[in-house]
Amino acid sequence: MTGSAVTPNRPLKRGWTTGSCATAAARAAYELLITRHCPAMVEIALPGGRRASFAVAMHETANASATAAVIKDAGDDPDVTHGALIKATVQRGADGTGVIFRAGPGVGTVTRPGLPLPPGEPAINPVPREMIATAISESAVALDGPRDVVVTISIPGGEELAKKTLNPRLGIVGGLSILGTTGIVVPFSCAAWIHSIYRGIDVARASGLPHVAGATGSTSEKAVQQLYALPEAALIDMGDFAGGMLKYLRRHPVARVTVAGGFAKMTKLGQGLLDLHSRAGEVDLSWLADALREAGAPDALVTAARGANTALQVLQDADRAGFPAGQVVADAAW
Repeated sequence: MTGSAVTPNRPLKRGWTTGSCATAAARAAYELLITRHCPAMVEIALPGGRRASFAVAMHETANASATAAVIKDAGDDPDVTHGALIKATVQRGADGTGVIFRAGPGVGTVTRPGLPLPPGEPAINPVPREMIATAISESAVALDGPRDVVVTISIPGGEELAKKTLNPRLGIVGGLSILGTTGIVVPFSCAAWIHSIYRGIDVARASGLPHVAGATGSTSEKAVQQLYALPEAALIDMGDFAGGMLKYLRRHPVARVTVAGGFAKMTKLGQGLLDLHSRAGEVDLSWLADALREAGAPDALVTAARGANTALQVLQDADRAGFPAGQVVADAAW
């Protein structure tokens, strides 16, 4: 029998977020600063409690600082940062300042409101900041070193890579963001993910569960599980495929379905999008403003929504105004 070789099916390889890579690089740089010796491998704590080891790709020292780097491995995910060098430079800080973060070349700076960080801050998201601070603390304890340090994250070529992301539209200038909520990149495969949704629903139905919940991510899943005290088998890792889950449930129904997601994702669902990924469509702020107006929102809030930078900014403005924008979006999504 002749013909080309067939690659056997295999699970998609998971990768590491930029936040995990930056954390590993920061730990290596800190140990280099304190001991003048850079480890070949470093171990860090991930947000879920697991630990992971990373190889150090390069290191160098200056008079008052140390730099180390890790190569980003995104696994089988089509991530623009796959193969990028994530560098961390660590130097001592002033007493009592804790860990201070700075953006080096290739890492962006926030310039607009509506993001998890205020304007002027380096685009190193809250969870990676916590991861880096934890890694520094662990090393400080082990080496009896200082806890007051300045950590500068940089990514060679990051400014060019950022043009392929949403950063310019969001007002993040100068480079990429350091991201991650779990530390792990789950590869994006439409067919594989949707089939896993189907199998999850099948298991829930076979178990006789009357209530299932599809969530867009880990934060939403934890929230909906706590809200309804759901067992693990009732949780469907829906991701962005709301349409895939709902269509399958229409053919294979359960008594009760909950859809859980952040404000922006649920706004998209309210607009009528069934694929909630950024590649499929964006939040329509005009639609959101109209929905708020129809629900009786103050004129000032409606006007601000039309000119907002992100859906999160609209939610924050609504919270300050005491208006239930979350309920409006949830009703539209339902």
